[in-house]
Amino acid sequence: MSDSSHVPAARPGISRRDFLVAGAAGAAALAAGSAAGGLAHAEPGALGGAQVAGTTLAQVAVPGRTRKGGYRKLTRGAGWPLVVRQELATAHAGREGKRSGLASFVQMTDIHITDVQSPARFEYVHPIQGPAYRPQEALGTQGAVALIKRINALPGGPFTGRRFDCVISTGDNTDNHEHIELTWFLRLLSGGDITPNTGAKNRFEGVQALGSQLYWRPELASRDIYKDRGFEQIPGFLRAAMRTHRSPGLTTPWYAVFGNHDDQFLGTVPNGILDGMYMSAVKFDLPGTDPAVSQIADAMASNPAALGPLLSQLRVTGPSFPVTPDARRRPYTAREFVRRHFEPGARGPGPVGHGFADPDGPTWYTFPIAPGMRGIAMNTTNSLGIADGSMGEKQLRWIERTIAAHHDELILVFSHHTSKTMTAKLPNPETPGENQYLGDDLVAMLARHRNVIAWVNGHTHCNEMIAHRGSTPEHSFWEINTASHIDFPQLARIIEVADNRDGTLSIFTPLIEADSPYTADEDDLSATGLASLYRELSYNDLHRDDDLLGKVADRNCELLLAHPLR
Repeated sequence: MSDSSHVPAARPGISRRDFLVAGAAGAAALAAGSAAGGLAHAEPGALGGAQVAGTTLAQVAVPGRTRKGGYRKLTRGAGWPLVVRQELATAHAGREGKRSGLASFVQMTDIHITDVQSPARFEYVHPIQGPAYRPQEALGTQGAVALIKRINALPGGPFTGRRFDCVISTGDNTDNHEHIELTWFLRLLSGGDITPNTGAKNRFEGVQALGSQLYWRPELASRDIYKDRGFEQIPGFLRAAMRTHRSPGLTTPWYAVFGNHDDQFLGTVPNGILDGMYMSAVKFDLPGTDPAVSQIADAMASNPAALGPLLSQLRVTGPSFPVTPDARRRPYTAREFVRRHFEPGARGPGPVGHGFADPDGPTWYTFPIAPGMRGIAMNTTNSLGIADGSMGEKQLRWIERTIAAHHDELILVFSHHTSKTMTAKLPNPETPGENQYLGDDLVAMLARHRNVIAWVNGHTHCNEMIAHRGSTPEHSFWEINTASHIDFPQLARIIEVADNRDGTLSIFTPLIEADSPYTADEDDLSATGLASLYRELSYNDLHRDDDLLGKVADRNCELLLAHPLR
């Protein structure tokens, strides 16, 4: 249901191991055995002169005290170290004093703005597929505002001091490609009032109010499987979650990439199969013992066509509860996604269309990041690809031509999927008759061009750096994969490109957290208090996967590579 299958199915006993929380612990673990084979090392001295305040180089959320049931409050911990990665080029001494900043921008990814009251959801399969329901998901807009405030408050890149050139959101901007979710997303980034409520105006109609013991029901005194794990009753929580609040909007130009959750029903079901559910007046809520739960979970993972007959039977047998239909839940098409970025209310700091060339144009585009540096936003979704992606031939050839046409500029490409998750070999109904190309094909194509320096993406909800070695050092590039802002650790990433003036480039990748208190106060139901709960609830999610943090060498990095234009 979520991107990917990045949370393994059927893992009710998911690992609870503590993650690395202190810089010293991270450095020790890295020294003990790095996947980079000795070509990565923590370098504390490299932070001298860097403006690390507001980043995870300075501090980061860590688990604090445990209360009955196992729920852990969060608190402030020591920052993660800077790790120098030299798989593609050697780091020369003295580069700190010679480098000049070429570009600085922020990557947001997998923000998954969610209409949690929509009948077009399958929360009841979460014991099998964890992303089907998250206890924090009703607070997604408040959490996003806190992240936007963090980005706006930062003076720029901590290593170059360069003000941010732009912000780019690399897909899964919405969770279920509903128009109302897209409205909230556009208003978050451009600024304005947001009322995160659908259906009835004055009543919450989602599973957190009307569902079974399978969910955290914050306003009820009765038990549920989350309260058994230490979650508390919070009177007024859902009313506060639906309350109108305001986003300041980003203060820098911003761009958006198309993701599988922006493209398909819950990111996994081909369009047209279940579209009637969006306007339904009933919401299904099956007990975990119902055999239909595992059947639906299996169908979503491997055979979406089987969902129709399964749901037809549920309409007869239930169980379900009534919800208020809402036309704003109508799913948008890929073309409508593009068109809505041209709306006057979506302008913010611009540019008009936010990179898309034409309201009726393709879902991929090119844009200037900074002088001498160009971005290419790709669409890697496959509408028949379950969650994974691919690329049609027309787009691939356009990317090749664009890179060649800008041979005197440094190129960064952006997508939702990673090289490892572009595995959908099925034909794409959005590009009929075209050959489909996979991640390895795209890596090979990019490596043929010496001016490509990075591929930035999301989808896995996990931090990972991949060194792609080409035929020469100048034909090599880094793949930068960043964790989501819905699942813990809820991060975004600053990316800075610097010329070391010694024949190498450095790409810095410091991670950032939202601007909200680490320790949540259940009595504070302000927008800021809810943003704090958004992070803390995600840490205590029954399906939390600590692997999403990535290794220490995949977080705050200096990625070295040969300067291809020198």
